Amino acid sequence: MLDKVIKLLKDNSLLIPKNLIVNYKKLGLSDLELIVLIYLISEDGKSFNPKKISSDLDTELATILETTNNLTSKDLLRIEVRKNNNIREEYIVLDNLYHKLAFFIINEQDIKPTKSNLFDIFEKEFGRTLSPIEYELISGWQDGEATDELILLALKEAVYNGVFNFRYIDKILYEWKKKGIKNKEDIEKDRSKFHNKPTEKKELFDYDWLNEKE
Repeated sequence: MLDKVIKLLKDNSLLIPKNLIVNYKKLGLSDLELIVLIYLISEDGKSFNPKKISSDLDTELATILETTNNLTSKDLLRIEVRKNNNIREEYIVLDNLYHKLAFFIINEQDIKPTKSNLFDIFEKEFGRTLSPIEYELISGWQDGEATDELILLALKEAVYNGVFNFRYIDKILYEWKKKGIKNKEDIEKDRSKFHNKPTEKKELFDYDWLNEKE
């Protein structure tokens, strides 16, 4: 499903800005970063030319460079170096942005996992066939205390952060087990307690996507 949504986003330029504008605050973007990102969407796959961007947006070059650096730090933009005729050139790559926008669309659908389709969901999200070890790991989660609902919530958490890694999902489930988290409601309560502690260091998978519809 993820690959199909990404293809839809890439093929329909009118959908991309709307989807991005609706969710840009959830991506932690400033207004200027949003404007620059919308501009870069039309430049996806093309050479990176900060001076041209600066001129087109009537914005100082230093500001453009700082903004693109911020977008890179937020894992929405990647500047890829390629060789053309022995000349190194930089190109704009927005694959990570498309993954995050696709996740917003997928998360709007209320997917109810069952033991018969949980493996299929993982394969669709990872975009590949699972290995025998990965099948065993999922089965181990099912045979343990983690419900299929909780396993899928951990998968969504990983997908949002762009981490297609079973160790990462296993860590999420391990941390939730330590906290006695067994369902979506428990996660919401835990996040509510966490956000009341501003001095506590946030972990990578702390993003509150559970309430992103609100």
